[in-house]
Amino acid sequence: MAESRFTSLRNAFLTGMLLVAPLVVTIWALKVIIGIVGGSITPIFSPYLPEALSQLPSIVWDILTTVIALTIVTLLGYVSRLFLGQFVGAMAERFIQSIPGIGGFYNSVKQFIETFGAKDRTQFSKVVLVKFPRDGAYSIGFLTNTGQGEPHRHFAEERWAVFVPTCPSPVNGFFMYLPSSEITELHMSVGDGMKTVISCGAVLPHWTDPTTAKTALERPTATGRN
Repeated sequence: MAESRFTSLRNAFLTGMLLVAPLVVTIWALKVIIGIVGGSITPIFSPYLPEALSQLPSIVWDILTTVIALTIVTLLGYVSRLFLGQFVGAMAERFIQSIPGIGGFYNSVKQFIETFGAKDRTQFSKVVLVKFPRDGAYSIGFLTNTGQGEPHRHFAEERWAVFVPTCPSPVNGFFMYLPSSEITELHMSVGDGMKTVISCGAVLPHWTDPTTAKTALERPTATGRN
Protein backbone atom coordinates (compact mmCIF):
# COMPACT_ATOMS: atom_id res chain seq x y z
CA MET A 1 0.00 0.00 0.00
CA ALA A 2 2.84 2.41 0.92
CA GLU A 3 4.68 1.53 -2.30
CA SER A 4 1.59 2.26 -4.34
CA ARG A 5 1.20 5.68 -2.68
CA PHE A 6 4.87 6.49 -3.29
CA THR A 7 4.54 5.51 -6.94
CA SER A 8 1.52 7.73 -7.29
CA LEU A 9 3.35 10.72 -5.77
CA ARG A 10 6.38 10.08 -7.98
CA ASN A 11 4.25 9.97 -11.12
CA ALA A 12 2.43 13.15 -10.11
CA PHE A 13 5.76 14.91 -9.52
CA LEU A 14 7.15 13.83 -12.89
CA THR A 15 3.96 14.96 -14.61
CA GLY A 16 4.22 18.35 -12.92
CA MET A 17 7.85 18.66 -13.99
CA LEU A 18 6.92 17.96 -17.60
CA LEU A 19 4.36 20.75 -17.42
CA VAL A 20 6.60 23.26 -15.66
CA ALA A 21 9.89 22.52 -17.45
CA PRO A 22 9.00 24.19 -20.80
CA LEU A 23 7.79 27.30 -18.96
CA VAL A 24 10.94 27.46 -16.84
CA VAL A 25 13.20 27.00 -19.87
CA THR A 26 11.31 29.71 -21.79
CA ILE A 27 11.57 32.17 -18.91
CA TRP A 28 15.26 31.39 -18.45
CA ALA A 29 15.95 31.87 -22.19
CA LEU A 30 14.10 35.19 -22.23
CA LYS A 31 15.99 36.33 -19.15
CA VAL A 32 19.32 35.46 -20.74
CA ILE A 33 18.42 37.22 -24.00
CA ILE A 34 17.16 40.31 -22.19
CA GLY A 35 20.23 40.35 -19.97
CA ILE A 36 22.62 40.09 -22.91
CA VAL A 37 20.86 42.39 -25.39
CA GLY A 38 19.06 44.83 -23.12
CA GLY A 39 21.75 44.82 -20.48
CA SER A 40 24.33 45.77 -23.10
CA ILE A 41 22.30 48.53 -24.76
CA THR A 42 20.55 50.17 -21.78
CA PRO A 43 23.73 51.59 -20.15
CA ILE A 44 24.54 53.40 -23.40
CA PHE A 45 21.55 55.75 -23.34
CA SER A 46 20.49 55.57 -19.66
CA PRO A 47 22.55 58.69 -18.72
CA TYR A 48 20.53 60.71 -21.22
CA LEU A 49 17.12 59.69 -19.87
CA PRO A 50 14.99 62.24 -17.97
CA GLU A 51 15.16 61.83 -14.22
CA ALA A 52 11.52 60.73 -14.01
CA LEU A 53 12.13 57.89 -16.47
CA SER A 54 15.47 56.88 -14.99
CA GLN A 55 13.66 55.91 -11.78
CA LEU A 56 12.01 52.97 -13.54
CA PRO A 57 13.43 49.51 -12.81
CA SER A 58 16.28 48.55 -15.08
CA ILE A 59 14.44 45.38 -16.15
CA VAL A 60 11.83 47.57 -17.88
CA TRP A 61 14.46 49.24 -20.01
CA ASP A 62 16.21 45.95 -20.65
CA ILE A 63 12.96 44.46 -21.99
CA LEU A 64 12.21 47.55 -24.11
CA THR A 65 15.67 47.70 -25.64
CA THR A 66 15.62 43.97 -26.29
CA VAL A 67 12.32 44.27 -28.18
CA ILE A 68 13.68 47.18 -30.20
CA ALA A 69 16.90 45.34 -31.02
CA LEU A 70 15.10 42.14 -32.07
CA THR A 71 12.69 44.17 -34.20
CA ILE A 72 15.55 45.92 -35.99
CA VAL A 73 17.35 42.62 -36.62
CA THR A 74 14.15 41.05 -37.99
CA LEU A 75 13.53 43.99 -40.33
CA LEU A 76 17.11 43.84 -41.58
CA GLY A 77 16.77 40.13 -42.22
CA TYR A 78 13.48 40.61 -44.06
CA VAL A 79 14.84 43.40 -46.25
CA SER A 80 18.06 41.54 -47.04
CA ARG A 81 16.15 38.35 -47.88
CA LEU A 82 13.84 40.31 -50.17
CA PHE A 83 16.67 41.90 -52.12
CA LEU A 84 18.75 38.72 -52.07
CA GLY A 85 15.82 36.75 -53.47
CA GLN A 86 15.34 39.28 -56.25
CA PHE A 87 19.06 39.20 -57.04
CA VAL A 88 19.20 35.40 -57.20
CA GLY A 89 16.01 35.29 -59.28
CA ALA A 90 17.40 37.84 -61.73
CA MET A 91 20.66 35.91 -62.05
CA ALA A 92 18.81 32.64 -62.69
CA GLU A 93 16.57 34.29 -65.28
CA ARG A 94 19.57 35.76 -67.13
CA PHE A 95 21.24 32.33 -67.12
CA ILE A 96 18.15 30.66 -68.63
CA GLN A 97 17.81 33.38 -71.25
CA SER A 98 21.43 32.86 -72.29
CA ILE A 99 20.85 29.20 -73.22
CA PRO A 100 20.39 28.89 -77.02
CA GLY A 101 16.91 27.70 -77.96
CA ILE A 102 15.62 27.54 -74.40
CA GLY A 103 16.07 31.28 -73.83
CA GLY A 104 13.71 32.22 -76.66
CA PHE A 105 11.09 29.73 -75.52
CA TYR A 106 11.38 30.96 -71.93
CA ASN A 107 10.86 34.57 -73.02
CA SER A 108 7.79 33.57 -75.04
CA VAL A 109 6.24 31.69 -72.12
CA LYS A 110 7.05 34.52 -69.71
CA GLN A 111 5.54 37.13 -72.00
CA PHE A 112 2.46 34.99 -72.55
CA ILE A 113 1.94 34.50 -68.82
CA GLU A 114 2.41 38.20 -68.12
CA THR A 115 -0.08 39.11 -70.86
CA PHE A 116 -2.66 36.42 -70.20
CA GLY A 117 -1.89 35.52 -66.58
CA ALA A 118 -4.25 34.15 -63.96
CA LYS A 119 -5.76 37.58 -63.26
CA ASP A 120 -6.60 38.12 -66.97
CA ARG A 121 -7.49 34.55 -67.83
CA THR A 122 -11.18 35.24 -67.25
CA GLN A 123 -11.30 37.09 -70.58
CA PHE A 124 -10.96 33.67 -72.23
CA SER A 125 -14.28 31.99 -71.51
CA LYS A 126 -13.75 28.75 -73.46
CA VAL A 127 -11.27 26.82 -75.55
CA VAL A 128 -12.58 26.35 -79.09
CA LEU A 129 -11.61 24.62 -82.32
CA VAL A 130 -11.89 26.67 -85.52
CA LYS A 131 -11.04 26.20 -89.18
CA PHE A 132 -7.88 28.23 -89.61
CA PRO A 133 -5.93 29.25 -91.65
CA ARG A 134 -7.82 27.39 -94.40
CA ASP A 135 -10.66 24.98 -94.89
CA GLY A 136 -9.60 21.53 -93.67
CA ALA A 137 -7.03 22.91 -91.20
CA TYR A 138 -7.98 23.45 -87.57
CA SER A 139 -6.47 25.61 -84.84
CA ILE A 140 -7.08 25.99 -81.14
CA GLY A 141 -8.48 29.36 -80.18
CA PHE A 142 -10.04 31.09 -77.21
CA LEU A 143 -13.57 32.39 -77.15
CA THR A 144 -13.38 35.95 -75.86
CA ASN A 145 -16.90 37.30 -76.31
CA THR A 146 -20.31 36.17 -77.51
CA GLY A 147 -21.95 39.58 -77.10
CA GLN A 148 -23.47 41.45 -80.01
CA GLY A 149 -22.22 44.98 -80.66
CA GLU A 150 -21.93 47.43 -83.52
CA PRO A 151 -19.79 45.19 -85.77
CA HIS A 152 -22.42 42.46 -85.62
CA ARG A 153 -25.07 44.54 -87.36
CA HIS A 154 -23.08 44.06 -90.55
CA PHE A 155 -23.18 40.28 -90.29
CA ALA A 156 -25.95 38.16 -91.75
CA GLU A 157 -25.56 35.53 -89.01
CA GLU A 158 -24.49 35.35 -85.39
CA ARG A 159 -20.74 35.60 -84.94
CA TRP A 160 -18.52 35.25 -81.88
CA ALA A 161 -15.17 36.84 -81.06
CA VAL A 162 -12.30 34.35 -81.15
CA PHE A 163 -8.59 34.82 -80.53
CA VAL A 164 -6.30 32.32 -82.28
CA PRO A 165 -2.75 32.60 -80.83
CA THR A 166 0.41 31.80 -82.73
CA CYS A 167 3.03 29.41 -81.35
CA PRO A 168 5.53 29.03 -79.86
CA SER A 169 5.00 32.74 -79.10
CA PRO A 170 1.28 32.88 -78.29
CA VAL A 171 1.37 36.54 -77.28
CA ASN A 172 0.65 37.37 -80.92
CA GLY A 173 -2.31 35.97 -82.78
CA PHE A 174 -5.37 36.63 -84.86
CA PHE A 175 -8.63 38.15 -83.67
CA MET A 176 -11.66 37.18 -85.72
CA TYR A 177 -15.44 37.26 -85.72
CA LEU A 178 -16.43 33.75 -86.76
CA PRO A 179 -19.91 32.27 -87.31
CA SER A 180 -21.01 30.48 -84.16
CA SER A 181 -21.93 27.46 -86.30
CA GLU A 182 -18.27 27.09 -87.31
CA ILE A 183 -16.95 27.19 -83.73
CA THR A 184 -16.54 23.91 -81.85
CA GLU A 185 -16.37 24.33 -78.08
CA LEU A 186 -13.93 22.00 -76.31
CA HIS A 187 -14.15 20.57 -72.80
CA MET A 188 -10.53 21.33 -71.86
CA SER A 189 -9.85 24.14 -69.42
CA VAL A 190 -8.33 27.46 -70.48
CA GLY A 191 -5.12 26.50 -68.67
CA ASP A 192 -4.85 23.23 -70.61
CA GLY A 193 -5.53 25.11 -73.83
CA MET A 194 -2.69 27.51 -73.06
CA LYS A 195 -0.31 24.60 -72.39
CA THR A 196 -1.28 22.98 -75.69
CA VAL A 197 -0.64 26.18 -77.65
CA ILE A 198 2.65 26.99 -75.92
CA SER A 199 3.98 23.46 -76.52
CA CYS A 200 2.84 23.50 -80.18
CA GLY A 201 0.63 20.50 -79.45
CA ALA A 202 3.33 18.47 -77.71
CA VAL A 203 1.42 18.69 -74.42
CA LEU A 204 -2.05 17.23 -74.86
CA PRO A 205 -4.30 17.22 -71.79
CA HIS A 206 -5.90 13.95 -70.75
CA TRP A 207 -9.42 13.58 -72.07
CA THR A 208 -12.06 10.87 -71.72
CA ASP A 209 -14.74 10.62 -74.38
CA PRO A 210 -18.03 11.03 -72.46
CA THR A 211 -19.83 8.97 -75.13
CA THR A 212 -17.43 6.05 -74.67
CA ALA A 213 -17.60 6.32 -70.89
CA LYS A 214 -21.41 6.39 -70.98
CA THR A 215 -21.51 3.36 -73.29
CA ALA A 216 -19.18 1.45 -70.98
CA LEU A 217 -21.42 2.20 -68.00
CA GLU A 218 -24.59 1.17 -69.82
CA ARG A 219 -23.09 -2.04 -71.26
CA PRO A 220 -24.65 -5.09 -69.48
CA THR A 221 -22.29 -7.22 -67.46
CA ALA A 222 -21.63 -10.76 -68.60
CA THR A 223 -23.30 -13.47 -66.55
CA GLY A 224 -22.35 -17.09 -66.28
CA ARG A 225 -24.31 -19.69 -68.26
CA ASN A 226 -24.99 -23.30 -67.34
